[in-house]
Amino acid sequence: MGCCGSSEQKQREWKPLEDRSCTDIPWLIIFTLFCIGMACIAGFSISTGAASRLISGYDSYGNTCGQKNEKIEGVELSGRDQTDNKYVFFLDPCNIDILNRKIKSMALCVSRCPDRELKTYTDVKKFALQNGSELCSYDIPVFKYPSHGERSKKCPKLPVPPSKSLPVFHRCTPVDISCYAQFAEAFVTFVSDNNMLHRVIAGVMASKEIIMGLCVLALVLSIILMVVIRYISVVLVWMLTALVVLGSLGGTGVLWWLYVDHRMNLTDQTGTTPTPQQQLATGNVQALLVYAVIATVFTVILLLLLFFMRKRVALTITLFHVAGKVFTHLPLLALQPFWTFLSLMLFWVSWLGVFLFLGTTGSPVQSEETGLVEFRMSGPLQYMVWYHAVGLIWISQFILACQQMTVAGAVVTYYFTRNKSQLPITPIVSSMLRLARYHLGTVAKGSFIITLVEIPRLILTYIHNQLKGKENAFARCMLKACICCLWCLKKCLTYLNQNAYTATAINSTSFCTSACDAFVILVENALRVATINTVGDFVLFLGKVLIVSCTAFVGVLSLNYQQDYTVWVLPLLIVCLFSWLVAHCFLSVFEIVVDVLFLCFAVDTKHNDGSPGREFYMDKALMEFVENSKKMAGRDRAGADGDGREMKPIVS
Repeated sequence: MGCCGSSEQKQREWKPLEDRSCTDIPWLIIFTLFCIGMACIAGFSISTGAASRLISGYDSYGNTCGQKNEKIEGVELSGRDQTDNKYVFFLDPCNIDILNRKIKSMALCVSRCPDRELKTYTDVKKFALQNGSELCSYDIPVFKYPSHGERSKKCPKLPVPPSKSLPVFHRCTPVDISCYAQFAEAFVTFVSDNNMLHRVIAGVMASKEIIMGLCVLALVLSIILMVVIRYISVVLVWMLTALVVLGSLGGTGVLWWLYVDHRMNLTDQTGTTPTPQQQLATGNVQALLVYAVIATVFTVILLLLLFFMRKRVALTITLFHVAGKVFTHLPLLALQPFWTFLSLMLFWVSWLGVFLFLGTTGSPVQSEETGLVEFRMSGPLQYMVWYHAVGLIWISQFILACQQMTVAGAVVTYYFTRNKSQLPITPIVSSMLRLARYHLGTVAKGSFIITLVEIPRLILTYIHNQLKGKENAFARCMLKACICCLWCLKKCLTYLNQNAYTATAINSTSFCTSACDAFVILVENALRVATINTVGDFVLFLGKVLIVSCTAFVGVLSLNYQQDYTVWVLPLLIVCLFSWLVAHCFLSVFEIVVDVLFLCFAVDTKHNDGSPGREFYMDKALMEFVENSKKMAGRDRAGADGDGREMKPIVS
């Protein structure tokens, strides 16, 4: 599989796109076996009847609604024929257990949901006689509904609200959503009354066309920004630099001015007996002096860093320019967020379905407290849920890693193809095919490493939420520190993985070898990496803010002409949230392209020098950056290295 520290890294030369071989095959086998296990869990949950119980529902005696049932030992009212009773009716649907996320109520199979409010047990009796739908327990005759001694336990809570069945899941759900006020406590607190709630919902429905149009606008703006950002990156970067410099100088100047002003006022008051106010003023003067000195040191260090890193800032601008050019040559890159989102949605929906099936899988068990039947997994079967949860993280990370590898492969092909007219017709499709044929094992291994970090982080986060308010301050602090450390570790590993995928796309090496090679390159260019990640991330953040601001501005203008709608809060929140997510998805692809270009550039400058036989692969813009850097270095060394050699770029 290749491992860190092997002799392969020292002996091998970088040969972009020349040799291609399968990588990390054992990990591909492991991942395939894991996916087979996920499929077996799905098949087991469906074959044991969990699918029918989930969709059709079951009552509190273990009978599945809408079908004939077998007798459950020890449960008197089980084994009933519920073919005509297709709907699940809860006697108290508003009694919701928020902690366990379920309805704490007896459930029955009925032939029809009550479509009107039933205020008395006599009304319940009349409804049963007219519609044949018995809303009390099966052991209570209909004519005894008003007078039965156990009607408070085995009949619905009065008044019975009108309800409708869900489209697919046959559950009788109350029409009035205020029934779930306890479950949606935060939301009800926000809307404060039903009138506001109805206005908000009505407003969203009335402006649904505007919301959809603004979401499309955010999508279009994101695509346009990825193409034109190369033209505005110079302005954004130097505007950011100017703001930082002016802010630092201005803040330092204000602190020194305040120190001098307070010191002069304090000097005028000398000679008198010190008062508590004068002592306080003396402390303030000393504090201002400390703050001013710290701000001065910070400003000087910042200015020195900006001075010595100005070339690297220029490299960031050049990489953004080339990245924009990549999108013009590889327009299908803009569709990568669509395929990734679609793949994740399909997987998450299927995962959620199997998870719900697992919730109704198992053997019927009669509760000792209530006497009602629940389905529980026992023995080794209960660990299937944990296996399924690990699958959610690993496969989700695998899908995201496939996007990174696909983008890296396409950009590597673009960068290391000297004649751009010889590019494949669809480099993205070619990269996908290479990934499927050679590098799925590498992606599986990289995503598994992220999973190993993500699982304990999520477990600690869950423990922290469950113990909130119960543990002492030290334990709470330690939990937060561990969660923060694991989050930082995940971010670092994600960045290293992405560069490892780029190295694999270049040299077709295993994950460990690629990670070591990429790590060495990144360490050798540590200052450049820091500049690109700080300045570049801020520029992309400004791009996201620009998209959200433009979308929100157009939204305000559009909703202003919506005369029948006065509440703008929720539609604007929906639009801003969606536009931010869209901008993040698209600009994250742009960020991947910039990172891949930088690693390719670092490899190119390390192993080539522009001489015959070792010509650079880089774009003309990057070539100009290298030439300018060498000219400046040559002037600094008084022409010591000036041999007059002209570097040869790739053919455009």
